[in-house]
Amino acid sequence: MNRTLQFGEGLFETIKWQGENEKLRLHYERLKSSANFLGIPCPSYEEFLKLIETAVGDRLGCYVKFILVSRGSTYYADSPEDYEVHVVVKDLPSQPRAVSLTLSELRRHSWNPIFRHKTTSYLFNILVKKSARSEGFFDGVVLNEKGELTECSASNLILLKGGRLYTPSRDSGLLWGTTLELLIRKGVDIEERSLSLKDLHEADSVFITNSLMGVVPVRRFEETELPIEKELVEELNGLIQ
Repeated sequence: MNRTLQFGEGLFETIKWQGENEKLRLHYERLKSSANFLGIPCPSYEEFLKLIETAVGDRLGCYVKFILVSRGSTYYADSPEDYEVHVVVKDLPSQPRAVSLTLSELRRHSWNPIFRHKTTSYLFNILVKKSARSEGFFDGVVLNEKGELTECSASNLILLKGGRLYTPSRDSGLLWGTTLELLIRKGVDIEERSLSLKDLHEADSVFITNSLMGVVPVRRFEETELPIEKELVEELNGLIQ
């Protein structure tokens, strides 16, 4: 039985396909780690790569969604017995040059382990995004139960303050992004720490980042206009191309 369809017990990775590279390996590392946590059988890296290459053919610079589906018993508390894979390939959506954000009314709990994994149980993220769009914003910023910053519906936050870069701590309850991880591995000094809404308001600049967009500046948070550090944006994006 398809347990992903019945119980939401599945994982996915959204990839900007540029061939086999360090970024792709980061996607697989996260997928494998989450599969281990959830007890879902997972393909090897070699199979992961081959399945994507078969699906994309000779295309580069396209959108790839790798979906790991769990299969097994009809009883929800049983462990998955097998897996199947679906690979979705399509053109990359147009990406914003700058975005506006609002504060989401929804909250998450820092101890909820599901938010640390890219699961197919995506309703919370959908509600955050839909609510922000209905108010004319690109996305919403989510706080946890302690009022700490976590992330947006599908992107990490980076704050520039006093010449230093900061990102919300994983302990606040968020999905650690592969683009954020790649920037750090490339030598960008981004300090991971607990951040508050006050930190966001006092930031010199704010950025969001994910695999499809790269690093995108935030031009406005609710009614507050924010300066855009174009040179820094170009530098960061240059590192992840």
